[in-house]
Amino acid sequence: MNISFTPELEQFIQSQVASGKYASIEDMIVAAIKLLKEREYIYQGRFEELQREIMIGVEASERGEVIDGEIVFNQLEQKLRQRREQTGI
Repeated sequence: MNISFTPELEQFIQSQVASGKYASIEDMIVAAIKLLKEREYIYQGRFEELQREIMIGVEASERGEVIDGEIVFNQLEQKLRQRREQTGI
């Protein structure tokens, strides 16, 4: 496989190898791909979790279990004010 990098990326890769963080360019690329793979797994898991949460909300809505949006925003604003008071922000 032949891979080309922009000069900026190539310089970054060379600096990481020169610093001793990676034994070779190949090691750094493998580490980068592993991080990307891990990020994709996390993203996919979070996406599926959000889909489940949305379905719970849709089902609750279909059963008529809803709260007026204005009430929700007032409750959120109140919680935010309380946190600011507690933290002194």
